[in-house]
Amino acid sequence: MAFIKIEEIVVNTNYIAAIRLQSPAHSEQESVSLLIAIPNAYLLQEDNISSNLSHYEWIEFTGASAKALRDYFTSFNNVIDLLPLYH
Repeated sequence: MAFIKIEEIVVNTNYIAAIRLQSPAHSEQESVSLLIAIPNAYLLQEDNISSNLSHYEWIEFTGASAKALRDYFTSFNNVIDLLPLYH
């Protein structure tokens, strides 16, 4: 388990389901989006066991935050790139 701090947000990396490093086509500003899995609070009750254990929410970062996240998630120290680009 690791935590990353982006501005005033601290994220447990265990809850990051996906990262979108590319900005959406309609956006002119560089951005990075994290898909965060948010556990449902009612799971603490045994009688409410469900197959849907969490819901997901995209959080978008721009500017310096986007650059820092892009650097972090493209670093070979943090993420294994299965198809590295060799020039």
